[in-house]
Amino acid sequence: MFIRNLLSRKNTYFIADTHFDHGNIIRYCHRPFPTVDGMNRTLVKNWNSTVEDGATVYFLGDWAFGRECKPASYWTSILNGRIISIRGSHDSLQRGMRFYTHKVLHIDKYKFLLIHDPYKRPTDWEGWVIHGHKHNKCPFIDGVSKTINVSVEVINYTSISLDSLLCLNIDSIKSMWTIDSEPERRQGHSENAADLRLYCAPNLAHTDFVKEDVR
Repeated sequence: MFIRNLLSRKNTYFIADTHFDHGNIIRYCHRPFPTVDGMNRTLVKNWNSTVEDGATVYFLGDWAFGRECKPASYWTSILNGRIISIRGSHDSLQRGMRFYTHKVLHIDKYKFLLIHDPYKRPTDWEGWVIHGHKHNKCPFIDGVSKTINVSVEVINYTSISLDSLLCLNIDSIKSMWTIDSEPERRQGHSENAADLRLYCAPNLAHTDFVKEDVR
């Protein structure tokens, strides 16, 4: 049986693949940092300047990597928000950390599966998938596969709110490579700013509340 936690779309955030302490990720993914320490400091600063203490952050896997990397529990202790961790391919089980394989969120007509690797979604899943794992090897938004990639490389190395995602009118997007790029809209969908504001402004057709399924 499921119960549902109620969250606010404006205070619900997503981020994945920080890879704290991982020197080679700078080269692999062309991250704009000269050093690992600089990368770590920027990721922490960006997170804490975006996320308030009362917010909820869904972390979609891969906290850190490397023989000398600090554990996930260290990073969660210095980052703002109530952090819910989906286990990634580089996340080891450890005392003081709870990892989930996935989560499901509902808001308005949308249903979102939160999972690290988008290829591991159930074959019968018909909603959107919010994921990590792919870094900058796949788009931020792929409207064909209904996937939203929140790896740090495509979201400016900081968390993105659910409100920001919904304001993009994701159903109208065919492809959008990064959060800063111009989206390619599906044929017949308007890019008119007035139309997009309908997805952002509070009104009777849209709710501020997000429902999280928990067992």
